[in-house]
Amino acid sequence: MTTSPDLIEGASAPSAPSAHPGDAPSATLGGENKRSIEQIALLLFITVPFLAVLAAVPLAWGWGVSWLDLGLMVFMYFLACHGITIGFHRYFTHGSFKAKRPLRIALAVMGSMAVEGPLVRWVADHRKHHKFSDHEGDPHSPWRFGETLPALMKGLWWAHIGWLFDEEQTDQQKYAPDLIKDPAIRRISRDFIFWTMLSLAIPPLAGGLVTMSWWGAFTAFFWGSLVRVALLHHVTWSINSICHAVGKRPFKSRDRSGNVWWLAVLSCGESWHNLHHADPTSARHGVLRGQIDSSARLIRWFEQLGWASDVRWPSEARIDARRKENSPNAA
Repeated sequence: MTTSPDLIEGASAPSAPSAHPGDAPSATLGGENKRSIEQIALLLFITVPFLAVLAAVPLAWGWGVSWLDLGLMVFMYFLACHGITIGFHRYFTHGSFKAKRPLRIALAVMGSMAVEGPLVRWVADHRKHHKFSDHEGDPHSPWRFGETLPALMKGLWWAHIGWLFDEEQTDQQKYAPDLIKDPAIRRISRDFIFWTMLSLAIPPLAGGLVTMSWWGAFTAFFWGSLVRVALLHHVTWSINSICHAVGKRPFKSRDRSGNVWWLAVLSCGESWHNLHHADPTSARHGVLRGQIDSSARLIRWFEQLGWASDVRWPSEARIDARRKENSPNAA
């Protein structure tokens, strides 16, 4: 990997100089510990849903899946997915728009229900990723170990899931001081395990009440909680791994971010990753014709309702300035 570049303009929200962990309250239960409570919990919440996915096909063959189960799975999936894409990513990490306090809190809770770790840790990791994207210092570049095929295979695994359990933790005081200063956001971040349990409990509660049976609660838990969480995890992590290894690159960026069209719907627009790294604060990632970006659509609705303001919509001039010479109009 090459030497670390400077932070590109707009890649992250303002950060303060690194401070000693004791200088401010921690936004995660484990603080900066190498083996934090959240890491141990995350390992459990990654492993169990993944095992559920492996069991999904034979179980569906044996006793099927109801429309209620599928409905709960889809609803909870896109609720949490947009919490990550609009909340954790475009709003908290990059400041793509300003949100009124109720929306700010709602996005923090929705994103926490994706079971991808505490809010402040997620944001700190992602801001660090943008500072060093695909260079030394990037927490999850698939090019970490080199460019040979064996090295890339190892790097893809690292970028997809291995980095989550790295002993080196991102300095939250350095990369997310603005979030740590907000008591409500700090509390939501510290309560990661509570939001996880709530996220896993909603589908079986709804399934049990609708069917008035324990079996209905169980199948809703299997599909709406376990399978849903596993699917969302791997779609999110694919943005770190697949979208930094393959895909078209119509825009100029200093890394290897690419557009992967077949992930667009499931990732709520995040897989139009090349434009995002070319213009990190843009509220819309899918800027070319035919590029579906449900997150941008919801942000537009929030703006129309008066819940969001100062949205950083990309202008045609800004898009053209970032386009590679002689690049096609579609990715």
